[in-house]
Amino acid sequence: MRLRLPRWAAVTAALTVLAGAGTWTAVASDDPPPVHRADRTLDVDGVRLDTSYFTGDGDGRRPAVLLGHGFGGSKEDVRAQAEGLAREGYAVLTWSARGFGASTGEIGLNDPAYEVKDVSGLIDWLAGRPEVLLDKAGDPRVGVSGASYGGAVSLLAAGHDPRVDAIAPRITYWNLADALFPNGVFKKLWAGIFFSAGNGAGAGIGPGAGDGPATGETPAPGDAPGSGGATAAGGGQAPAASGRAPAPGKPPACGRFTAELCSLYQRVAVSGKPDDAARALLEARSPSAVGDRIKVPALLVQGRSDSLFTLAQSDAMARAIAANGAPVAVDWTAGGHDGGDQETERVERRVGAWFDRWLKRDASADTGPAFRVSRTGGVDSTNGRATLRAATADRYPGLAAGTTAVPLAGAPQTFANPPGAAPPAVSAVPGLGGGLSGLSSLGVGLSLDFPGQHARFDAKPRTEELRITGAPTVRVRVTSTADDGSAVLFAKVYDVGPDGRQQVLPSQLVAPVRVEGARTGRDVTLTLPAIDHEVEAGHRLRLVVAATDLGYASPVAPAAYTVAVEGPLTVPTAPGLTTRAAGLPWWVWGLPLTGLAVAVALLLTARRRTAAPAPDPELVPVPLQISGLSKKYKGGERYSVKDLSFRVEQGQVLGLLGPNGAGKTTTLRMLMGLIAPDEGEIRVFGQAIRPGAPVLSRVGAFVEGAGFLPHLSGRENLDLYWKATGRPAEDAHVDEALRIANLGGALERAVRTYSQGMRQRLALAQAMLGLPDLLILDEPTNGLDPPQIREMREVMIRYAAGGRTVIVSSHLLAEVEQSCTHLVVMDRGQLVQAGPVAEITGSGDTLLVTLAERTPDGTPVPVLPDALVEKIGALPGVGSAARTDAGLLVRLDGADVTALIGELVRLDVPLTGVGPHRRLEDAFLTLIGGGAA
Repeated sequence: MRLRLPRWAAVTAALTVLAGAGTWTAVASDDPPPVHRADRTLDVDGVRLDTSYFTGDGDGRRPAVLLGHGFGGSKEDVRAQAEGLAREGYAVLTWSARGFGASTGEIGLNDPAYEVKDVSGLIDWLAGRPEVLLDKAGDPRVGVSGASYGGAVSLLAAGHDPRVDAIAPRITYWNLADALFPNGVFKKLWAGIFFSAGNGAGAGIGPGAGDGPATGETPAPGDAPGSGGATAAGGGQAPAASGRAPAPGKPPACGRFTAELCSLYQRVAVSGKPDDAARALLEARSPSAVGDRIKVPALLVQGRSDSLFTLAQSDAMARAIAANGAPVAVDWTAGGHDGGDQETERVERRVGAWFDRWLKRDASADTGPAFRVSRTGGVDSTNGRATLRAATADRYPGLAAGTTAVPLAGAPQTFANPPGAAPPAVSAVPGLGGGLSGLSSLGVGLSLDFPGQHARFDAKPRTEELRITGAPTVRVRVTSTADDGSAVLFAKVYDVGPDGRQQVLPSQLVAPVRVEGARTGRDVTLTLPAIDHEVEAGHRLRLVVAATDLGYASPVAPAAYTVAVEGPLTVPTAPGLTTRAAGLPWWVWGLPLTGLAVAVALLLTARRRTAAPAPDPELVPVPLQISGLSKKYKGGERYSVKDLSFRVEQGQVLGLLGPNGAGKTTTLRMLMGLIAPDEGEIRVFGQAIRPGAPVLSRVGAFVEGAGFLPHLSGRENLDLYWKATGRPAEDAHVDEALRIANLGGALERAVRTYSQGMRQRLALAQAMLGLPDLLILDEPTNGLDPPQIREMREVMIRYAAGGRTVIVSSHLLAEVEQSCTHLVVMDRGQLVQAGPVAEITGSGDTLLVTLAERTPDGTPVPVLPDALVEKIGALPGVGSAARTDAGLLVRLDGADVTALIGELVRLDVPLTGVGPHRRLEDAFLTLIGGGAA
């Protein structure tokens, strides 16, 4: 059996709390643990910010997290994530940014003097909370996260406020000028959506925008302990107020935007061309402006389905922050601003783990790979949605790793920019392309290029698969007949099927470029959109350069453009990426998964959980500490385990020993949360163990013989098991577990062909899926022959060598002595002795009496009769005596060695030597008084 459960002061002058009674809400009641929410309106520099503060149960100080929302949204969009982080031991503060939700003020697009300064004011407030952990006075331990608009403010906060300790921005921008004016071309469709959202005319921009608040709140009397006053929730938007004076004559159409941003948009929208002043304004409010000051651990999550903030934006931020010496991880999801699978649950789990590592300072937290990309692995036949699998690497490859040259054919081609730039070509349509882009590898897509308005250059059909990961580039020569010699072009790469008609634009992305001075021709290197896409054998790549695109502004004056390719298409392949295997068909795992879900539901409804004790920060690095553990047999008076205490450190291989009935299995069952102790406590990495405790996601166990489906291969059985846990496929670390288990090519064979030893190693690999930090093995060598036992021993040693901890219960004492570093010996439910193996085998007054096998004339010496052994054990000062293969094991209880030798000679024992005992088996028998192991 294997457990793998999901885991789940005064206020400064600049930040005063407005008068009011406040709202204190207990979100949830019993399961999951309650989260308390306090709604307040905070006055920051004359602007009222609508905030919510979330905390879970438990005493002691905890790190804090600020969660920002997407553009056009409000604090309610991040409520679910805030509640989850609060349950995991964080103090979480959410707020509606200026001009959004119930907050007042004007929208400044993350102006450092306003929106970014607001974040520093919120950090000031957190520094005064009695439950928030401080690094020093006025400096709380705090992380910042958010998507889109909120992601950008997390980066800006890290650059402007040195108190920020970690960030996790999602699908956001590094340079807003580059995002809205890429290569000098105005992204008119997205800019218009931005402006409409800022005026309150539409839903928010970003994943989760528009999600309503959760229901089922139960008001609780009073406010948060130690909190200041707050305005009552639900009172509607506060009266309008602003941190800056409105500009005289501000047009009504500007809505909530500041006058300068309103003027910028109207100016660029009318001209269709960004000017230097517009670029300068947006760049000053972009994270890139403070890129050299962002020096905190950063988890960068960007979407592949995103024509607003492309992968090039996260690439720029990754390179800049890494250059500052800060830890950086990059995660490309299947979704983005254009839609698609946002992978919200997985991403939020990873954000939580990132903050566990850098805010809780938990070195054992699994923050995931340095680089991860979600790939389409097929279609779920039950709902028609694309299924996902992960590709990972131990370093971020950037957008140009492992390039391959793909020759393109085609003579120079001339095409037209039509009058009024209409009709335009179609690539990404904001909000519509995401679902299709997620299926681009399956041959589904949306694109339209009008005849006479584009040039195309084809490569030869592929003889083998080609995975593109990054931004392709190509050198072209451009000539323009426009009066000013300029050209606005849109470059894209298609995947064209064998019939020549089926073409897919990966992720629906296009790269715009403004070319100046091309009257007599100009050489240009086009950097195409960064994608992750597999081109199948028999398919070909096609470069298309068009004169128009629906999402962008093109010159309205007619002109002719001529484009010639001057080299191959250079395609990055990121060779260091490892792709997980595709999932099993749903019918293989669907029924077992349904059964598991029913069983879990019955289990959860059959018992009422009690709130778990607060984590112990001093025990966070300790894999296991058991204190005063006791458990009686049901309906009886005798203890199965009584007052048991011991501790296991990281990297140890601990042997749990004891005769039958010693309480070993009961102890393991309590450790895994299967049964509850009557008294005492078990803590794993500082977390108290309860049935279903989230920390059990870090525990792997092989306690009984694993039940495999014989007709499936070893790998299919492992995949099936992992699907039943409900955890993401990328968290399984299948390859690492299999490498440790050393199954080799047998993994692809049906399990019915396996020997017992191979089945045991497969079961061990199953226990190691997810690379749990604590691995529990009960009799892992049962039924194995000596070579197989040796292999199992080496597997356990290799696993612990990686810094993890192993607890093994076994009757094979010789194997325990060779594989374990430490021992816990139990007898009749109680601890007999604990410590390093060498200390236990060499401790105590235990002597090994070696016996002659033959007399001097060669006559064999008979085995000592049982009656003689019992007589020796009954001698004064002798605790026990037992025969072993090496002789006679005698435990002294008061007698000295000289007296013992004299008594043995008197009894005609044919001894040849007497010395300290060093074998575990004999020491074990001595410790438990000769009982069976």
